[in-house]
Amino acid sequence: MNASRIAFIGGGNMAAALIGGMLKDAPADARPSIVVAEPDADRRRGLADQLGVEVTEDNHAAIDGAQLVVLAVKPQVMQAVAEDLAPHLAAGQLVVSIAAGIPVAALARWLNGHAAIVRAMPNTPSMVGCGATGLFAAEAVSREQHSDAESLMRAVGVVQWLDDESQIDEVTALSGSGPAYVFYLMESMQAAAEGMGMAPDVARLLTLETVFGAAKLALAADDSPAELRRRVSSPGGTTERAIAALDEAGVRDAFARAIRASRDRSRELAADVDKRAAD
Repeated sequence: MNASRIAFIGGGNMAAALIGGMLKDAPADARPSIVVAEPDADRRRGLADQLGVEVTEDNHAAIDGAQLVVLAVKPQVMQAVAEDLAPHLAAGQLVVSIAAGIPVAALARWLNGHAAIVRAMPNTPSMVGCGATGLFAAEAVSREQHSDAESLMRAVGVVQWLDDESQIDEVTALSGSGPAYVFYLMESMQAAAEGMGMAPDVARLLTLETVFGAAKLALAADDSPAELRRRVSSPGGTTERAIAALDEAGVRDAFARAIRASRDRSRELAADVDKRAAD
């Protein structure tokens, strides 16, 4: 991390996860100075006590002297927050937004033409250090700033840089919304087991451990998920029968439709925000 001082505007769960990840990974003598601007007094006290960071309710004071400014507020208040910060930003400060659905062009307008902007699309597993984040940088972002943005998000998981901002919509559909698809699968598995008479606590534990173990196996293996599935599906066996039932129900096509629907909605939301910013 090149930045020696980082300001977080907003101290919610994702901000806390990023701060915790950075403090955990960085050597004690190389940790950046971190300040969090948060309007809620109880939240400020919690962040100061749990993470040992500087806290304030003043956004302007927070970004003073910071090389990296992380916008970690809800999308619906981003415009007001950005426009308030704009007169106080310095040209060399990197702004990283983790708000969903806010295009770089809209942020740049709200920030009065500020050019050094990175847009990040993390997902909720980031809060337990197992995130997957897509990153897109505006042209003005330097190599050093690229490195800082990547270091920030690597603190909570894996990072993938995107060549085109439109690919954020695909990231949103796959890894952003993806945890919900897995939870939906887990919910369905547990409900099916309970429907066959299994005790809820047993069904829950077996479901959770099965999904966790399968993901861990897939990460450790060189083979594709399709090949791993084939290995489990012995001819004429129980798994082959189960997969045949899923295919007959069109589950694969349903997942494809779901992911396209998420992507399309992400595009619609971004277009609406960009239009409002231009008006």
